[in-house]
Amino acid sequence: MKNSVLEELKSTDGFVSGEALSQKLGVSRTAVWKSINSLKEQGFTIESVRNKGYRLTSSPDRLSAVIIADGLETSTIGKKIVVLPNVDSTNDEVKRRAAAGEPEGLVVIAEHQSAGKGRFGRIWSSDSGGVYFTVLVRPELPPSDIASVTLAAGLAVCLAIREYTGLDAKIKWPNDIIIGRKKLCGILTEMSAQSDRIDFIAIGIGINVNHTFFPEEIKSKATSLYLETGERIDRNSFMRCVIKKLDTVLSSFFVSVSLDDEKLFEGLCATIGRSVTVQRNGEELSGIAEGITGSGELIINSDGKKTVIGSGEVTVQGIY
Repeated sequence: MKNSVLEELKSTDGFVSGEALSQKLGVSRTAVWKSINSLKEQGFTIESVRNKGYRLTSSPDRLSAVIIADGLETSTIGKKIVVLPNVDSTNDEVKRRAAAGEPEGLVVIAEHQSAGKGRFGRIWSSDSGGVYFTVLVRPELPPSDIASVTLAAGLAVCLAIREYTGLDAKIKWPNDIIIGRKKLCGILTEMSAQSDRIDFIAIGIGINVNHTFFPEEIKSKATSLYLETGERIDRNSFMRCVIKKLDTVLSSFFVSVSLDDEKLFEGLCATIGRSVTVQRNGEELSGIAEGITGSGELIINSDGKKTVIGSGEVTVQGIY
């Protein structure tokens, strides 16, 4: 209800009466009044004028589990949402909670990470204005399928960005989302597993949302939704969209990967058709990326010889 009132206030140019809100949302004026007061307590500035109604004058750029969950209808992902002001790493926090028995579907979001991380032990910058979160899943899959889980998560995030902003977001295999030639999002998937089954997977995702600039050393390689759209993004509303898309895509993926899924991923994968160089196990392989296997591996054609790559450091011509 509170989120519905907020959306009405945001979409109205000027004042909107409590009666109008009550009729449009199908609730009592008392319920509207309570929602207005609750929004004020969360930092929204709402002007109230007798005989005119309410007008939203400013919104806090602060993540809220309550606001994200309001109106969020998912089967699994997001059934429990935790927002932390600070944490070492959302992946580490989720792994701790998973080890203690937390069920799947948990989403831990942080305003700031003191030890955010990317692939190969790299540090992930967690400046204010982004969304940094980790999703806990417990799929009945063999450990060998973890690469395809990363791709499914990447597809979901890419689709959410395209739906919410209209930007031409693409996937850079295996775990980045890009706009043009610049990185917007990174994904780090970690798991706890037995020899034949996965205990849990922590899918860590960091998205540059309202960043207005980047340090000199990465500004030529990184971008944000704000820099691409010219508008500040409501992070709570955006986060709700991302969680919904993750729930839909992952739920389908854990049942089966269809040919349509593979075609959709390949159609959104900026790596396909480009010259790539892969570093793995001290060796280098160069060629043209031709496609993705059903298990999420990259198919590289090197002088007519096709090689399937499941992991490694990949450099893509023309993309950072």
